[in-house]
Amino acid sequence: MSRVGKKLISIPDTVRVTAVDRTVNVEGPKGKLSWTHRAEITVAVDESAKTIAVTRQNDERLSRGLHGLTRSLIANMVEGCANGFTKALEVYGVGYSVAVQGNKVTLTVGYSHPVDLVIPAGVTVEVQTPQARGDTEPARFTVSGADKQAVGELAARLRKTRPPEPYKGKGVRYVGEHVRRKVGKAFAGGAV
Repeated sequence: MSRVGKKLISIPDTVRVTAVDRTVNVEGPKGKLSWTHRAEITVAVDESAKTIAVTRQNDERLSRGLHGLTRSLIANMVEGCANGFTKALEVYGVGYSVAVQGNKVTLTVGYSHPVDLVIPAGVTVEVQTPQARGDTEPARFTVSGADKQAVGELAARLRKTRPPEPYKGKGVRYVGEHVRRKVGKAFAGGAV
C-alpha cells in the first residue's frame, strides 16, 4: 500500500471540492483549479467528514505509482486554492534589475538585451526591490499563485535566464539558496 496515497486529504472550510467522473475541481479564495486523473485511480470526496480519499483499482506497477502521485497533486490543488504558493527570488549584480509590465517580466541581467518572459494565467509576479545595488543589496521579487506547478515552473525559468555564477555570485537565485563560491585564478596557483 502506498504510504502517501492512503493518507486522507483534509478539506479546509474555505475550499470546495467536487469529483465528477475523472475530473477533480477545487475552488477556494486563492483561485480555481481543475485536473483530470487517470482511470486506474478513484477519487471519493466525503462532504460530511471534509476529506478526500484516493484509492487504486488494482496492484499493478502503474497503478501503485499513480496512487501516491494523484494524492499529492490533489493535496497541492487544495493547498493552493486555500493558501496559495509563493517562490521568492533575488537578483545579484551591478546594474541588474527586474520589472513587471502587464503580463511580462523583464530581467536585465548582463546581456546585451533585456530578457522578457510571459507570466501565465493565474500567476502573479510582485517586485519588492527593482534594482540590485552591488553584491550586498539584491533586487527582490516573488512569484505566487494557486497552481504549484505553474509557480515553480515560472520561477525556474526566471532563474535559468542567468543562474548564479560561483566566482562573483551574480545572477538570479532563490531566497535562501546557497551558492558555492570559488576563488579566482590569482589564488588558485598559490601566488601571493
